[in-house]
Amino acid sequence: MLTPAEADAAIDAAVAPVSQELAPLAACAGRILRQPLFTERDAPPFDRVAMDGIAFRAGDLARRRFRLAGIQAAGSPALSLESDGDCIEVMTGAILPSGCDTVVPVEQLQTADGHAELDSACRPEPWRHVHRRGADARAGERLLDAGTRLGPPELAIAASAGEARLPVSRAPRIAVITTGDELVEPGQPIAGHQVRRSNAYGLGAALTLAGFPPQADLQLPDREDAIAAALGAALAQNDVLVLSGGVSAGRFDHVPRVLASLGVRERFHGIAQRPGRPMWFGTGAAGTAVFALPGNPVSVLVCLARYVVPALSGLVGAARTAVPQVAMARPYAFEKALTCFLPVLLGYDQAGRAIAEPRPTDGSGDFIALAGTDGFVELPPGPATYPAGLVVPFYRW
Repeated sequence: MLTPAEADAAIDAAVAPVSQELAPLAACAGRILRQPLFTERDAPPFDRVAMDGIAFRAGDLARRRFRLAGIQAAGSPALSLESDGDCIEVMTGAILPSGCDTVVPVEQLQTADGHAELDSACRPEPWRHVHRRGADARAGERLLDAGTRLGPPELAIAASAGEARLPVSRAPRIAVITTGDELVEPGQPIAGHQVRRSNAYGLGAALTLAGFPPQADLQLPDREDAIAAALGAALAQNDVLVLSGGVSAGRFDHVPRVLASLGVRERFHGIAQRPGRPMWFGTGAAGTAVFALPGNPVSVLVCLARYVVPALSGLVGAARTAVPQVAMARPYAFEKALTCFLPVLLGYDQAGRAIAEPRPTDGSGDFIALAGTDGFVELPPGPATYPAGLVVPFYRW
């Protein structure tokens, strides 16, 4: 049975990035950039005025009174200063007028009768309040790397570089598939021996919040023929299948056998962890990634956050990021020789360090206990009592 780290490696080795496409800048929020982005010119492209006020040539810094010789508005070509005794009124964002090297903010001067006079406390300095040309980046300099997730700053940067369209990963086609004769859709009549179909909604929410909304949602009975027909079609139509249920060792756990009959190559079945030990992973003939998760709700959400979401990030070519680390708020005992995934509530100690307060469930079926938790921590295999202050990886739901 694999360790979680070995399962990670097996998934990484089997998942290949999806293709890329050119998308309009306005449609790129949350997408993954697939090629580096470079500046089209210096940034800023000119000496840019950073404060409303006046601009003049330093020359004699003892001079306190200047004649107003013009107004330099943002977006207008540069004016030219003709005399050391003159100044030009300037607006934030405007190009610095030619011949000027000093800006004094409007709050530090008085204007009257076509002249500007510096306040007695004002001490002008050359190039203060001026954003120098190329101070942020030079023409041709790399701005963003391939694998960058495009958020608000990145999209603003791309726009400033003149890019109307960006090469990004196409959205992966994902199907969520749950199995089980006992499952009944919310809102439908239910018998005493049945349970509500909840895993599909937890999976769909987690995938959507991670930026990977599923395109299909299927519920299958515990019959091999029905499972084979549905999975065969889903394999041909999707990049990723996320299944819930039917992967353990029971009489009606048909999923591994059906997947094998459909040509899906098993990469592993079982991870030395609790919860989620029976997890199955494989790849179809066309490269479809298949994650078959146990049916218990806590196992489903843990395996999705721990393995599926990181794999989807790799599928779209996202740069790998470090897993956040948090400290245990109090001791916790675990008796099994398995990796323990422990639900937690995040908080902060007096030093501002992130700490994790254990919120154990009453087994992997007790998903109600997850309400209000932030995610889970990964504890090394026991048996052990993990001390307060132990720093461990944290995964958000």
